Amino acid sequence: MRNIIYWVLSAFLTAAIAIVSLRYVTNFWLLSFIYSFQIHLGVIFVAAGLVILAVRRHVYGLALLLAALLLTAHGIIMLREFAGEDRGADTAPLFRLMSFNVAIDNWKNSTAIADMVIASNADVVNLLEAKPLTFHLQRLFKVYPYHIGCDHGKDSCDTLLLSKRPFATRQVASIGSLRKDRLAVASVDFGGQTVNLVSAHLTKPYFDDYQAEELGDLDKALGSISGPLVLAGDFNSSSIAPGIQAFLRKQDLKTMAPEPATWPIAAGRFGIAIDHIFARAPLHLTSLKRLADNLGSNHSGLIAEFVLDGETASAQ
Repeated sequence: MRNIIYWVLSAFLTAAIAIVSLRYVTNFWLLSFIYSFQIHLGVIFVAAGLVILAVRRHVYGLALLLAALLLTAHGIIMLREFAGEDRGADTAPLFRLMSFNVAIDNWKNSTAIADMVIASNADVVNLLEAKPLTFHLQRLFKVYPYHIGCDHGKDSCDTLLLSKRPFATRQVASIGSLRKDRLAVASVDFGGQTVNLVSAHLTKPYFDDYQAEELGDLDKALGSISGPLVLAGDFNSSSIAPGIQAFLRKQDLKTMAPEPATWPIAAGRFGIAIDHIFARAPLHLTSLKRLADNLGSNHSGLIAEFVLDGETASAQ
């Protein structure tokens, strides 16, 4: 009986490890979301491997445990790949940015969310699924007189980019073919340095190959932008998902590691980061934190601070 249990458990674990390991062979959209959980699944596989070895000590069980350990370790290594250099906390930040997916049906918390945005002391605020804030826009505009989005009533209120400083340039565009106007591109002058701000909201990766199409369009948009750049938004995937990895490498984008987990809310700090704030040199993050309260959203928000390379800043 022990032998039967051993081989049944081994068969299930073999299949599970094989499915997650497919990321090294193909970026199949149906499995893309699973790839985001590689570290979490790896830990579960390690625990399962130990249970299997407790049932029976056998070389195949050891091989499964080793494979699980390798999957977990590589997931951690991949997270570190996009960590920017430590710039220290002794330099005054150039600006502060908040990014938060409000959740399109989160009407009952809209007043609290507006209060939180106003109290954040952020220079720029990136709000996604901002429809519940429709009736608080005038109050927000008093603190943030410059905005992109939500100009034509609640039905057009999805991405809302708020700024205390005027936009030197501004553009709203679509990425992919599933949803419209989920890309906002702007530039703002901070202390004589123009910084490019990009807000993006990607489709869930298991909706066919729409996310891959969106990443392709986003890659083209960012490829035409030179100078300091920050990209913020809801990617619905972690940084270790293959499609996101390829995009970040090509655009040379960095963040802080480990990124704060933003979903699922119930998992708290043990979830995964599917909402991101990235920067491209000469801009660098010096702080990246999760907002203390999700205020009814199914995502946690983020707030970040940035500095410029000393040489670049002094050259302006």
